[in-house]
Amino acid sequence: MKSGRQPHKAVIIGSGFGGLGSAVRLATRGYDVTLIEARDQLGGRAYVYRQDGFTFDAGPTVITAPFLIDELFTGAGRQTADYLRIVPVDPFYKIEFHDGTSFSYNADEAATVEKIRKFAPDDVEGYQRMIRSAKAIFEKGFVELSAKPFLKFTDMLKIAPDLVRLESHLTVYQFASRYVKDDRLRRVFSFHPLLVGGNPFSTTSIYALIHHLEREWGVHYCMGGTGAVVSALGKLFNELGGKTRLSTAVKRIVVENGKASGVETSSGERIDADIVVSNADINTTYSKMIAPEHRRRWTDRKLRGMKYSMSLFVIYFGTRKKYENVEHHTILLCERYKELLADIFERKQLSDDFSMYLHRPSKTDPSMAPEGCDCFYVLIPVPNQLSGIDWKQQAGPFRDRVMQWLDKHYLPGLLENLATELYFTPLDFETTLQSYAGAAFSFEPVFTQSAWFRPHNVSEDIGNLFFAGAGTHPGAGMPGVLCSAKIVEDLVCQRMPLG
Repeated sequence: MKSGRQPHKAVIIGSGFGGLGSAVRLATRGYDVTLIEARDQLGGRAYVYRQDGFTFDAGPTVITAPFLIDELFTGAGRQTADYLRIVPVDPFYKIEFHDGTSFSYNADEAATVEKIRKFAPDDVEGYQRMIRSAKAIFEKGFVELSAKPFLKFTDMLKIAPDLVRLESHLTVYQFASRYVKDDRLRRVFSFHPLLVGGNPFSTTSIYALIHHLEREWGVHYCMGGTGAVVSALGKLFNELGGKTRLSTAVKRIVVENGKASGVETSSGERIDADIVVSNADINTTYSKMIAPEHRRRWTDRKLRGMKYSMSLFVIYFGTRKKYENVEHHTILLCERYKELLADIFERKQLSDDFSMYLHRPSKTDPSMAPEGCDCFYVLIPVPNQLSGIDWKQQAGPFRDRVMQWLDKHYLPGLLENLATELYFTPLDFETTLQSYAGAAFSFEPVFTQSAWFRPHNVSEDIGNLFFAGAGTHPGAGMPGVLCSAKIVEDLVCQRMPLG
């Protein structure tokens, strides 16, 4: 940077992992960065609730590709181990089926093959071919493309032959079904899009790369919970000279002469900046923070016409007893699969049955619960707010159905040993998190809403406005949003270099 010249000022809206990653990366580069968060603590969806001695990670609980976290520390000349302790989880997941059978797996290919040999022997060869195909998709879709912006349609044309070769027109479920025939294994190897807001029956098979991503780097947990990662990144950001503003909501992005020049908060305060990065929901950013006259591409009509992910009903609860046989990550699948997902994504109706993800961090980290107790959250995919479901009326009865089912089928004695609980509904996603239609993962990851078709990492309409997070490329999930921060860093440094 030239002597006597002030560094460019950057304002980042929202402190989810996309915002935190962008803040750390730009501060490391020497930009003057202010991170603005509407809630009373950092994290966005990765908020932390503490209640009655229990610690609940509100959002992401699965850490894959931990090197993306390492990069934030090593890029700043630090070592991750001085801030965090990230440990592997084994098995990655245990999948429980409605018929009482279960299947678990980890990165050990030979061990997984042996489990398949006992579980569905005719699918051993198909599984081995599937993971080779998943590796090819991973090499192209993640290694080459996840941290590259798609700003021009020609960027899509360049990779079109690869997309054809990798059969990206298939859905994830079709991809899995091509290789394995057992209906239960098809579910095991196709549920992953739900972790990033997609329906396995409509999400492009590019997301089958998750299979190899897990095998490449494993599935991990940070001691102290995902909130410990947020706290460590906040500490690093402050050490780099970054400024953090909590409990500060952004009302609008100031646009002057076709460029973003700062933000105005809900209190009327103006914060000037040369660069604005939004980690807020993209629909909310465009439709509520930017006046219509500044938007040509992302009009209200265009935004309403997009397909949005499902929402979630999440119950956080602690028990006065320990459930030693319950794994860290468990997927509980009901009898219906395709039809249940159609209810959630297409028909947008609340079904009598449900599938769920049960998270028990206290299996790995006893500090998350008082001694002799267990800490859980159960996450149930449900329709987003376009369904018209009145969660003020439905939340209590739905909570009761879920907890009664767990008490009867999976966590015996749950209700009589319940120590504490709270829940988060699609209405909370819409209000507290300002997520359009209460969509938990922004835009649904179908092919026509991926890469170039997704809102870009830099605004097409407004200069010096950049985007990180689930709604932009490459998409939702911790690896996706951390990659979006890498893209923002590169674009800012190219377009607004220091010195």
